[in-house]
Amino acid sequence: MTATPAMRIGGWLLAPLAWLLMTLLSTTLAVAFYLLAVASPQTHQALSAQSASTVALWYASLVFALAMWGYTLWLAVMFFKRRVGVPKHYIIWLLLTVLLAIKTFAFAPVSDELALRQLLLPLLAAALLVPYFKRSKRVKQTFVNAK
Repeated sequence: MTATPAMRIGGWLLAPLAWLLMTLLSTTLAVAFYLLAVASPQTHQALSAQSASTVALWYASLVFALAMWGYTLWLAVMFFKRRVGVPKHYIIWLLLTVLLAIKTFAFAPVSDELALRQLLLPLLAAALLVPYFKRSKRVKQTFVNAK
């Protein structure tokens, strides 16, 4: 009795992987910009001139960016290892990206047009990829490694 080996990452799974890696790149850049700003004395002067709520929101954004970067990095590693929990965590990750885009739309001082553009891609990705991860045979055959 021989076991069939797990499928390699390929086919339509390359699109979610590309989305994950591009998000990892963008969150890496966001975290790098935040860390450069934290290291800058000019940022500390500018933040000290702001209200306490603005400073708290800025540091909350830094914490959320770090948390999203860590989760995205962890998910990318698990994706390449083809772990069983990847489909569930990928769906959670997609919903988190939608929530962060909604947060930007609701609370960031940017134009509605820019906020809608930033909200459109996570919504579209979630709308297309959540059903794919829930129903695809390819996903069920690819993510089979326990540990």
